[in-house]
Amino acid sequence: MNIEILFEDGEALVINKPAGLPVDRPKRGGPALWDHIEQLKLGFQRPPVAVHRLDTDTSGCLILARNPKALKRFNRAFEDRLVGKTYLAVMDFEPSEQSGTIELNLSKISSAEKGWRMIAAKKGKPAISHWELLQTIGEEDRKRSLIRFRPETGRTHQLRVHALQGLGVPLLGDPVYGPVRGQNKGAPRTMLHAEAIHMTRPGKDPITAYAPFPEDFVRAGLTAPEPPPPPERTHVSDDG
Repeated sequence: MNIEILFEDGEALVINKPAGLPVDRPKRGGPALWDHIEQLKLGFQRPPVAVHRLDTDTSGCLILARNPKALKRFNRAFEDRLVGKTYLAVMDFEPSEQSGTIELNLSKISSAEKGWRMIAAKKGKPAISHWELLQTIGEEDRKRSLIRFRPETGRTHQLRVHALQGLGVPLLGDPVYGPVRGQNKGAPRTMLHAEAIHMTRPGKDPITAYAPFPEDFVRAGLTAPEPPPPPERTHVSDDG
């Protein structure tokens, strides 16, 4: 597997993380991004380090720092809300509006039967996601939409929970928040793609990258949208 590089300079890489490849090695073992680290050194002695995380199923833009000083600065950039991201998601419904904002606090719960998941809870951590409808295909009860999300916060599984509890429908293929836990609903993976990322840097050009429209989104019948403008500066420390 060759990892596509979307941006490269002396202190950063942005890669197009493939769907199905975990950033961190799973506890049960198996493939992970680290297996490709030699390829991603690109002549540097130090291996690059992921600055943030994407869920295993999520494809798209992932920033890697190429040295410890850069990692420290990038972490601070996330903390100072100098990073913006947009995501594309596939959902089997048509929203009644063209755009909106979802504000639902999120909290983690766990049980022996279902394992852990995130839920909307008043006492949870604040989570805000903006969304817009890009495309709808199909007719009557067989409609499918392409949604662009811009998370203003970066809570674990934020977009997946906001889709379900904010818009009322899970992301296509989500095995955790879909109707039947443990089964993919209509797609082989959770159909979420980190479309674009933008990070400002003092004294340097910003890091800006766009990940190509995924092939499985095309197979789902959807068309690549026009690239978005650089995402607004928002704190996004994790993915949806």
